Amino acid sequence: MRIRNANSNDSIAISKISYEDLGYACSIELVAARLDSLDSKREVVFVAELDKIVVGYVHAEIYNLLYAESMVNILGIAVAAAYRRHGVGKALLNTAEDWAKSCGIKKIRLNSGAMRSEAHIFYRTMGYNNQKNQIRFTKELQ
Repeated sequence: MRIRNANSNDSIAISKISYEDLGYACSIELVAARLDSLDSKREVVFVAELDKIVVGYVHAEIYNLLYAESMVNILGIAVAAAYRRHGVGKALLNTAEDWAKSCGIKKIRLNSGAMRSEAHIFYRTMGYNNQKNQIRFTKELQ
């Protein structure tokens, strides 16, 4: 397995994984544009490759708060279903954690949907603890 920085050539694989494994229908063009416009001072996307096939990714950003020390926020992590339980997610999270440490950050956080119980088990085995339960509100702006 190889973990590397993502680039716009990975947009097809990331779009497919995002849809099939997270349920987010996003266009290849959107993913490519986002990858091209990453702010390298505060965010990064790593992909995991097996046999030159992208099988997972993690998107992380430095998260600055007014009321606490800066953290790294995992904005998204996904592994294609056929490659789960092969150490891909662990390698991606470890890489994001190493990036956080290299940025001088001492805490990392992530959100996970309430129904993703298998993911919750994985995060706990990786040393993540459930801090609180939340309800996410969104509003469409016109």
